[in-house]
Amino acid sequence: MTQRSDDPRRRSPDRSATGRGPAVYTAFGLAAEAEPLSPGLHVVATPIGNLKDVTFRALSTLAAADAVLAEDTRVTRTLLAHYGITTPLVAYHEHSGEGVRERMIARMKGGEALALVSDAGTPLVSDPGFKLVQAAIEAGLAITPIPGPSAAITALVAAGLPTDRFFFEGFLPQKSGARRNRLATLGAVPGTLVLFEAPHRLPEMLADAAEVLGGTRPAAVARELTKLFETVRRGDLAGLAAEYAASGPPKGEVVVVIGTAPDDAPGPEADADLDARIAAALARHSIKDAASLVADETGLKRREVYARALVLARRADDAGDA
Repeated sequence: MTQRSDDPRRRSPDRSATGRGPAVYTAFGLAAEAEPLSPGLHVVATPIGNLKDVTFRALSTLAAADAVLAEDTRVTRTLLAHYGITTPLVAYHEHSGEGVRERMIARMKGGEALALVSDAGTPLVSDPGFKLVQAAIEAGLAITPIPGPSAAITALVAAGLPTDRFFFEGFLPQKSGARRNRLATLGAVPGTLVLFEAPHRLPEMLADAAEVLGGTRPAAVARELTKLFETVRRGDLAGLAAEYAASGPPKGEVVVVIGTAPDDAPGPEADADLDARIAAALARHSIKDAASLVADETGLKRREVYARALVLARRADDAGDA
């Protein structure tokens, strides 16, 4: 429920002791005075790349807060400086312990309004902050969400895949075995999957996804969303795995969106037959040549066979090393 501007719980921070002036921010070259905030925790979404994506409400909240709790103060300082905001910054990240949370709770109990931000996007979505929100709730403090940008939602709407039902996974396990096990579980989800991934792990992750979920699943890889070099590659898992195996890891932030399996996706027996054909070809040829031969034999797309051949070749190498 929106509180009225004359709500007695709202107040302007006392800045006289710190030498800070009125709570203001600058947008479009004009200075605006921020509305007073109620005591408690204000969870503020910030841009994921393009600083123009910030909302006026977010700017007002960041300006009027007694302090901004930031995952990385260097990153948040850039945003605040861009909009002329001088609110003090306090580091709050995944390594912040119980003592830090207790101090923040005490400040809010004392009547302060604190703003929580992550490096980018909506806090708590694959970012620290859950424990602080939970502690504030247990302490009876108000939690005020300030909605805004989210990399997961931005990638979902750009992917061109169904949005009526989706599941946000965050980051998959780093090791291939654990990653494949988790993907096998996610394969039963009746909706679009949204995942974050580190750029250097993207080629292996896509190969594992193609192996476990099936190479024909539609997918998209969104990179550097809202930034200068924003790109969205769309296709199927096999094709995308082949593309990134050839080009190597991309640069920048990555979100992977995976659709549900097509109705005509091959079953386990067909996959087993394909694997047998590829394994036989790999015994005599390079990965590239083996993929071409099997693609000609089966009529499948070469990029799909190539992606599967990469998986089988890597699996054989791992077995040899063991």
